[in-house]
Formats: sequence, structure tokens, C-alpha cells
Amino acid sequence: MPLEPTPRSSLVEGVIKQLRAQVLGGQWLCGERIPTEDKLSKALGVGRNTVREAVRVLAHIGLLEVRQGAGTFVRSSRDPSAMLQHLAQAALRDQLEVRRALEVEAARLAALRRTEKDLEIIYYSLGARGDWMDKASLEAFVNRDTHFHLSIVRASHNSTLLELYQFFWTSLQNTIARTENDQQLPGPTFTDHKAVYLAIESGDPGAAAAAAHDMLTPALDTICSAIRYAHPVPDDNDPE
Repeated sequence: MPLEPTPRSSLVEGVIKQLRAQVLGGQWLCGERIPTEDKLSKALGVGRNTVREAVRVLAHIGLLEVRQGAGTFVRSSRDPSAMLQHLAQAALRDQLEVRRALEVEAARLAALRRTEKDLEIIYYSLGARGDWMDKASLEAFVNRDTHFHLSIVRASHNSTLLELYQFFWTSLQNTIARTENDQQLPGPTFTDHKAVYLAIESGDPGAAAAAAHDMLTPALDTICSAIRYAHPVPDDNDPE
């Protein structure tokens, strides 16, 4: 597709978008030298400095390569930023799957083994957790939320499970922060957490395990759907 003059607003972003489209659309092939700054500037209707900045950004993410004295060449026909986003989604999916397995078993065991003192600590941690209302205090909220879950793991009275949970501490906090901060992900609510506590309080291991499972499943299902959409699995019945 031909290059078009870029609107004056968000010039660099507009140029980046068009240059990326040329690469990803196959108009400029991998290893091919792209037009000079002067030609791009005239075709896009922007200054050379704007083109230079856009090329710098695309070179930084790995789509283009600037060779001193030779020009700018296409380095990759795949957008590394999209790949990184996919990897980040896959990493979060893996972390949530492990976290859900730990949370479900911890809740089940806690319902069977918790003491009155354990219940007091879990109840206090639930109240301290609250909801994330102040966007400036995400780190503090993540810390409160993690300690609520840790109180349940401790109530399981399984030392190996506790060691595993503490080993994955950083990853667990990452899942909490991302599910809370990402508007596209349905993060667990206070009500979801309360349901886990109530099931543990009632001494119902099945209900506790189900509540812990249901608490994390919506976010996990959303991530899995996004990954499948970005990288669909071919149908064996589809024609070649």
C-alpha cells in the first residue's frame, strides 16, 4: 500500500504506524533497504527529524536496522513487541495456573485443619486486605492481598505447601498486581475472597477448594482466550 501524508497530531506515532505496516505487510522485505529519510519525509509529509525518530523506535524494537553509511534495512518481518506481549501473557497464564493449584489445595486443607486461631488470622487478613480503591497504593494492596492468601496456606498446616508458596512469592505478587492493574482482566473481588474464608470457616473442604478455584478462573480464562485468539490452532479438517 502507498505511503500517505501523516496528520500533524502525534506525528511520530503516525509515522511509526505506517512504517511498521510496510514491514509487517510485506511491502518492505526482510533484508531490504527502505527508502531514505528524504524520500520518506516527502512521502509522509513530515520533517526528517520525525522520520528519524520513528526509525529509531522501530530499530529499538528490532524491526529495522540502521547501518552507518549504508542506510536502514528491514531486520525482521515479525513485530517483536507483539511477540513480547504474547510471552508476557503466556508467563502470566503459567503463573496463574500454578497459583490456582496452590490456592485450591491450601483452601481445601485449611477447611480440614484450621484452628480457631487460624480463623482469626484469616478473618483479620481479609479485613485488612479490603479492596484496591486508591490507585496510588497498588504495592501496599498487593502486600495485603498476598498476606491474606498466605494466612490460608499456613492454616493448611502443610509445611511443604508453605515452602512452595513462599518460593513463588514474587510470581504470586506479580499475578495479583497484573490482574488488579489490567482493566481487561477480571480480578478477584473482595466477595470472592470472603467466599473462600466462609467455606474454610464452615469446615467444608469441597466448597473451599471450589471457591479458591472460582476466584482465579475468570482471569485465567480471559488470558487463555487472548492467547488462542493471537495464535489459533489450525483445524485438522481445514483445507491446506
